[in-house]
Amino acid sequence: MAKLSPRLALSLMGLASGLSVALALLAQHKFGMEPCPWCILQRMIFIVLTVLCLVGAALPGMPRRALSALTLTLTLGGIAAALWQHFVAAKSASCALTFADKVITFVGADTRWPDIFEVRASCADAAASVLGVPFEFWSLALFAVVGMALLYSIVTPDRRA
Repeated sequence: MAKLSPRLALSLMGLASGLSVALALLAQHKFGMEPCPWCILQRMIFIVLTVLCLVGAALPGMPRRALSALTLTLTLGGIAAALWQHFVAAKSASCALTFADKVITFVGADTRWPDIFEVRASCADAAASVLGVPFEFWSLALFAVVGMALLYSIVTPDRRA
């Protein structure tokens, strides 16, 4: 059985991260699932993960490993954001002016691309489930899988031809 190459693993994770953003936008614009600040922050992280995983897939050995190690910290941030959204933000009356709001405002993504990054709901109002699983747990699971692929990319050497 052929072993999955680190490049293929990173390519698949880049595509999965990009697809997750596309599905979030579909849920927002076609099914009325309005995003909260923590949803938008996770969306931003997935977009950066898409780019970094695809760039990492194109790099050879050591540069790929170094980029994967740096990118791994981003997946940990995504996991933290999903957990915070579920256990803290969704339980509060307002999630305005939180860390997520401050990052979105600092980057200016909400004013440049409001259809993608504008906050349109509070965390309590944005709570939604897909197949009985909270949306943020789906996000958390993908962050974890991307993190595992990044670890795999760090520890797996390139195959020699």
